[in-house]
Amino acid sequence: MMIILAVTGDNMQFVNRREELDFLNRYWNESGFQFVPLYGRRRVGKTRLAREFLQGKRGIYFLADSVSEREQLKNLGRDVGELFSDTILMESGFRDWQQFFAYIAENSRSERLALVIDEFPYLVYANSAIATIFQKAIDTLLKETSLFLVLMGSSIGMMEQEVLFSKAPLYGRRTASLEVREMEFSALEGFYPGLPLEQRVGLYAVFGAIPAYLERVNPNETPLENVRRLALDRGSFLYSEVEFLLREELREPRNYFVILRAIAQGKRKLAEIINDTGFDKNHLSRYLDILRTLRLLDKEIPVTERYPDKSRMGLYLIHDYYVSFWFRSVFPWRGRLELGSIDYVTDRIARDFDRLLGTVYEKICRELCRKFMVDGVMQFSALGKWWNRHAEIDLVALDEEESIAWFGECKWSVNKVGTDIFHSLQEKAAQVEWRNENRQDRFILFSRSGYTDEMLKLAATDGVILVYGDKIVDLL
Repeated sequence: MMIILAVTGDNMQFVNRREELDFLNRYWNESGFQFVPLYGRRRVGKTRLAREFLQGKRGIYFLADSVSEREQLKNLGRDVGELFSDTILMESGFRDWQQFFAYIAENSRSERLALVIDEFPYLVYANSAIATIFQKAIDTLLKETSLFLVLMGSSIGMMEQEVLFSKAPLYGRRTASLEVREMEFSALEGFYPGLPLEQRVGLYAVFGAIPAYLERVNPNETPLENVRRLALDRGSFLYSEVEFLLREELREPRNYFVILRAIAQGKRKLAEIINDTGFDKNHLSRYLDILRTLRLLDKEIPVTERYPDKSRMGLYLIHDYYVSFWFRSVFPWRGRLELGSIDYVTDRIARDFDRLLGTVYEKICRELCRKFMVDGVMQFSALGKWWNRHAEIDLVALDEEESIAWFGECKWSVNKVGTDIFHSLQEKAAQVEWRNENRQDRFILFSRSGYTDEMLKLAATDGVILVYGDKIVDLL
């Protein structure tokens, strides 16, 4: 799903989140009671989406906080009372949840009313039975009303435990659900119109496309200058962000720290992670599964594997860009940063920064392929990487229907890509076992710095697609 914002001065302005808004409005326009859990990691833009959705609608937005249940009910009464001009309720609040739900039910029987409760997990912390209380209210009071109920939360684990999983008290009551995910690289053009590709890739490699991070980025600074200001100073916004994120989601953050650090430092195979962390296989597998459930970790499988769940070729990588960058480039230097050696750490990050961008560019190229498919340039049913013991291909896309295999290389180099890169890719493609008898091979190359004249001529005659940065080269 695409989220697009634009920068005006120092403020991030909401421009468009069409798919998410359309989704919520579609259910808003349906009759009867609707319950839509809305969840996603911290700072991804859920609150902004909810506020935009509420524009022009009769509704209540309530932000739960880490206070007592009594205080929550008082604050809730103030917000509800303000909507209905109920001065007594504004002053005294609700005495209990039964009174709250009875009041909401009475006022939403004959008209559509939106009730958005943000940071629902804080209500759970104040009262561990709150999900059951909501479930009973839906069953006895709300299901016959026209209420549009949205429960939001940044703790994915808590939302799944209380709302989404099959054993959760509220499971089966939802009429829809929406996970707000991180934006893709293409959204940065909306954030920073006219910013050169290299700077956009540099910012994306560090901060991903999390709105709360990008609104603090200064596009007039280099990516490393932004890193220095936002992540390396002890008092900066992102200095302790990852620790906070993991403590919010995990009961044993220390164990997960060890695992994520190992993966960030290149230990991607299961055996390598076991050797580095000292965890036995059963415990480690459980930890890895939890990290994948929380969208903090991905498991990459060669795209040609017939049974991915049973494959022993899997490699683990950190899903979140800033979490990955922090474990790779900030956490190892925390001791020096605590002593104020920011210049030293910035210099160490700079030495390895271009290689990091090369890795991220591979992921951007896959995103570009999805765009090319929408544009009709190529078609495929599976997209990913491929490797065996002897070779690796950055990008492989398989068209099951037409038996076409696309092979691609992504070169983040200051040198132009020549025919040697293309011929090497052809040799590696010949090793790929997939419909060998009747498949048609196609090729696509991606380059930061363009192509040699020889490669341009070869591409024109052999039908190779060339991408310069993030745009297809016109070979006519």
